[in-house]
Amino acid sequence: MLQNIRDRSQGWIAKVIIGFIILLMALTGFEAIIRATGHQGAVALVNGDEIKQTELAQAVEMQRRQLQQQLGQGFDPSTLDDRLLRESALKALIDKQLLLQSAKADRFAFSEQALDQLILNTPEFQTEGRFDPQRFDQAVRQMNYNRLQFRDLLRDEMLIGQLRAGIVGSNFVTDADIETFAALERQTRDFAMRTVKASTSGIVPTQEEIQAYYDSHKNDFMTPEQVVIEYVELKKDAFLAKAKVDESRLQAAYKSEIANLSEQRDAAHILIEVNDKQNDEQAKAKIKQIQERLSKGEDFAKLAKEFSQDPGSAANGGDLGFAGRGVYDPAFEEALYALAPHQVSAPVRTSFGWHLIKLQGVQAPEVPTLASVRPRLEQQLKAEDADRLFVEAGRKLESSAYEASDLSQPAQEQGLQVKTSAPFGREGGEGLTANRQVIEAAFSEDVLRNGANSAALQLDPDTLVVIRDKEHRTPQLQPLDAVKKEIVTRLSQEKATAVAKQTGEEQLKALRDGGKAPAGDWRTVEAATRNQEGVDPQVLQAVFRMAKPEADKPSYAGISLRNGDFVLLRLQGVGVPKEALSAEDKALYRRYLASRAGQVDFAAYRRALDAKAEIKHL
Repeated sequence: MLQNIRDRSQGWIAKVIIGFIILLMALTGFEAIIRATGHQGAVALVNGDEIKQTELAQAVEMQRRQLQQQLGQGFDPSTLDDRLLRESALKALIDKQLLLQSAKADRFAFSEQALDQLILNTPEFQTEGRFDPQRFDQAVRQMNYNRLQFRDLLRDEMLIGQLRAGIVGSNFVTDADIETFAALERQTRDFAMRTVKASTSGIVPTQEEIQAYYDSHKNDFMTPEQVVIEYVELKKDAFLAKAKVDESRLQAAYKSEIANLSEQRDAAHILIEVNDKQNDEQAKAKIKQIQERLSKGEDFAKLAKEFSQDPGSAANGGDLGFAGRGVYDPAFEEALYALAPHQVSAPVRTSFGWHLIKLQGVQAPEVPTLASVRPRLEQQLKAEDADRLFVEAGRKLESSAYEASDLSQPAQEQGLQVKTSAPFGREGGEGLTANRQVIEAAFSEDVLRNGANSAALQLDPDTLVVIRDKEHRTPQLQPLDAVKKEIVTRLSQEKATAVAKQTGEEQLKALRDGGKAPAGDWRTVEAATRNQEGVDPQVLQAVFRMAKPEADKPSYAGISLRNGDFVLLRLQGVGVPKEALSAEDKALYRRYLASRAGQVDFAAYRRALDAKAEIKHL
């Protein structure tokens, strides 16, 4: 357990920003979410503050991607229930809004300078250990945000992180608490175990038993409710193949791309903060003293290391690396772009304090030739055309399907084929019918009961389908012969489990009454820990719940395992660690116990916010 505590004992700021970026980047490739939910309708009001439909759509997709990562590549995300995902995502957004409101009300703050340093020092935004503006811009675009949106979101996460850290970090534990917990956690147990197998060998249920089980469990043997659907499928790829780009559009796109290229400037600075300990006049006087020393030939980097109050760059001689426009404070940027290479600015006032800024170098944008970018631009323009045509065709398809009594006319208008699925139930089928949207539409009141065509369903950014139910198969009781084999298996396992339990409990009673141990192999485990490898967790839990044995008299217990086996347990001794806790381990336990108590307090705090909040679902 100590190793687990060590793994968790890292700073909350690092955890928040890395986790936040990883979650956002999980949305890479889902630009269509924003486009598909472009209207800014609110889905909920939290003490008067809106939660937008776009926020909810992103949160739902984020949860879907998280689950997919946790469950592995073999997991099909289309099997997830969108309604449950939406409820979970909305609850999380409401919790976040409540915490953010509380943090702001309590005047928690995260400065622009600290936010800049977080971004500049984030490995995901660096190349060879230095901040890379192009990589930052690319990453932010992949998250479907611009720079300002990302900064706002990151600032919110930091404010909530401060609030959480304040509550969680305010708990304390006594030395007695630590000693008690550590003694229990480090305790070991010497025990032996004997397994009474739940064997189905020789168990043959009678026909009467089979019939009785069948009659009393008919709901278990109903065929699933199923439908067969007809559908038309619209694919963006079909429009991409038809798209053509003329030379004039290509030239215009090339000129636009060149015009958007911008130079990168390598800046260094010395910052003297204006804060509670140092007012504006004092900071300005200090920066002027440094400016005077620079004018006498002293090295900028050395002075930055000595005087700069920017913790992120001072150690590197004030070096901020290359960046384009839009990264720094406007006053800082204006001064930087007015400098010639190696020139140092006059003192510049920003929201952080007073700066001296040095331009270390300029990296001019490399202008590509038309020939080098032609293939990419052609593909980009074709994709834009395909997007437009796909959206237009999708609108026409949905409108036509809404007005039509079947799918023949909509398919004919779009040059599509009406296809038919294999039967599938509410758990889904394969391929298209495994998609949760298709399943929900096929079993919806409008489609299933009223015989209507569905709305256009966007299965992914490149695929739209409209479906209708062709056949509805209601649940039917399967004949006994079809399920007899399954019933025999169930009855045999139930009987075997019951026999094993009865035999085990009889043997357990005999042992507790002082009888002789039953014949058979006992497996001995010495000095077992709570997470002992090679022992069933159910067995370990039972062993550590057993009372400490009296001198020379073991204690006994029994447990039924999930597979039906019964395990006899003989506890022979309890080991208590003799060595004292090291200072390091004691500190780790202290942090762990305080954090655990703090998490309980934080959960209670969140419940209290929720209880007094005015929340309206729209």
